[in-house]
Amino acid sequence: MLGVKLLSLEVRTAADLDKVFEGATQGRVEALVLLRDPVTFVLRKRIVTLAEKARLPGMYPSSEWVEAGGIMSYGPNNIAAFRRTATFVDKILKGAKPADLPIEQPTKFEFLVNLKAAKQISLTIPPNVLVRADKVIK
Repeated sequence: MLGVKLLSLEVRTAADLDKVFEGATQGRVEALVLLRDPVTFVLRKRIVTLAEKARLPGMYPSSEWVEAGGIMSYGPNNIAAFRRTATFVDKILKGAKPADLPIEQPTKFEFLVNLKAAKQISLTIPPNVLVRADKVIK
């Protein structure tokens, strides 16, 4: 056993964020892991700001979070996925039935680290983690 205790906190609207971060602080949360979700994606800048204020390192689902100031992300490369979408559009425009096209899983993933954000909360990212990153923001 890793000895990790999970605390699930739900965000449905922007109004939930202060309550969620208050609950995280009261629950002595030591880190965040956010899942891919349209609501939190739209609120990503505010979430990243609240996480920094609470001095909580976070693992986010895509590069946009790291570019907004999050510490690290691991997830599908959205640009590669969008390019694959163009292939499906081409097939449909050439007469393929959408229901006959196979469902594809992402094949290209990326790991980003934001050292500037880590420094803001006095977090040191080990060198063996940095060498695995596809992109490091300094």
